[in-house]
Amino acid sequence: MSMPLRLARRLRSAHTWIALGVLAPVGMLVISGLMLMDLRRDAWDKAEQTSRNLLQVIERDIARNVEVIDLTLQAVQDNLRAPGLARLDATMRQLVLFDRAASARDLGVMFVLDENGDVIEDLAASPPRKGNYADRDYFQAHKANRHLGLYVGRPIVSRLTGERMVNFSRRIDKPDGSFGGLVLGSLKLTYFGRLFDQIGLGNEGAINLYLKDGTRITRHPFLEADVGVNIAGSRTFDRFAREGAGTFVETSVRDGVRRLYTFTRVGELPLILNVALSVDEVEASWRAKALVIGTVVLILCGLTVVLSVLFGRELRRRAAMQAELARLSETDALTGLANRRRFEEAYRRACADAGRTGRPLSLLVVDADHFKRYNDRYGHAVGDEVLKGLARGLTACVHRPSDLVCRVGGEEFVLLLPDTDEAGALRVAGEVHAQVRTLAVASVGIGAGAVTVSIGLASGVADAADLLARADAALYEAKAGGRNQTRCAASAVVRSGERQPLRVVGG
Repeated sequence: MSMPLRLARRLRSAHTWIALGVLAPVGMLVISGLMLMDLRRDAWDKAEQTSRNLLQVIERDIARNVEVIDLTLQAVQDNLRAPGLARLDATMRQLVLFDRAASARDLGVMFVLDENGDVIEDLAASPPRKGNYADRDYFQAHKANRHLGLYVGRPIVSRLTGERMVNFSRRIDKPDGSFGGLVLGSLKLTYFGRLFDQIGLGNEGAINLYLKDGTRITRHPFLEADVGVNIAGSRTFDRFAREGAGTFVETSVRDGVRRLYTFTRVGELPLILNVALSVDEVEASWRAKALVIGTVVLILCGLTVVLSVLFGRELRRRAAMQAELARLSETDALTGLANRRRFEEAYRRACADAGRTGRPLSLLVVDADHFKRYNDRYGHAVGDEVLKGLARGLTACVHRPSDLVCRVGGEEFVLLLPDTDEAGALRVAGEVHAQVRTLAVASVGIGAGAVTVSIGLASGVADAADLLARADAALYEAKAGGRNQTRCAASAVVRSGERQPLRVVGG
């Protein structure tokens, strides 16, 4: 069979369409799933890039402002060593010390403290405001270590202004190298609030600035309770401290929200900055698209499956109808036996098989004796009952799937017996006569034994193709010889109910 014919046959198969109806939606789902995963990756890539860009902008702004404060502190250190500074009056000394001092909206206090922690110079007042800061962490740190350089202190509430701020300080050494106090500058936390407020991070996004020891300097959105909290030892901060810069997803120790953290060190300062975006908000847009795409794809897949099943069902129905029509075209409507068309096809195949294999083939042609009398005397309905009874009797005489009983004419039947020799066919003929003797139609008084048949039998191997003609000839001999008997082509006569040796009859 050629490829186009095989393909056409497959496309007419209901199983093929059902399989395609299943595979097509599966393919659509796989492709859609890959597309959705790609869209999800794009959403995450966009979120990560946005976080890195925001982090870079914030980090540079903070680093620049801290650098300005540090340069001011270093200038004050330099000015303290200016000759004759001590001989100047308080106002002039203030001008000399803080001549390079930065002034900004969020700049807090700026002091010079002596070795006891007392304020001796004040950028904002002359004479300086009174205060002692020996208890502050930055003072104790510089006093204990002369090599700290710029020190960033923990966030505090100013004793002078009552505002939240973070302090930056540098040590002042006496000529002999001993501790001589420090110069202090501070930055109000309102600076970070104004900086962070310009950035949209969603409802659950956050920006955090920490000291390297885990102390939170500030957070956006701002809550007073968050300032000064130490989260050292948490999973998030351990990664901040260990890796220095990067991106990861983790659950917040503060509120339990799962976030995408992007973090970095602020320049060379002991500060760690992170931008945190809520995972739910990162995926919100993607989920909306996924819902729409997924719904559409599922609907389409469902329709495809339903239509394929319906189409397959229709194909099966049509195939069943065609099979039924084919069966009806090969079936006798009255008796339910195979008709002449089916017999002719089966006969051709059986003859070809016999010729190919060399195995015998037998044929019985059975004709009801004096059948016209039943129709004339009792009517066609009774005649039909007789024919049905004959069909049942003949069917009871064959026992192999390969045997075939056919009605080929009005009252004429054929039994096709592959792989059966003459002796076997004669046994079947004897069974036929025995079955027919039991046939009765009680409603019209036709008793058992009233109906008889004549049988023409032919068997052969190499000459199987002429079996039908020989069996017909044998049937005519049986009719001519008195009916109710079996005649074998070129063989003996067996009368119904008798056991006689076979005798050769004319062709």
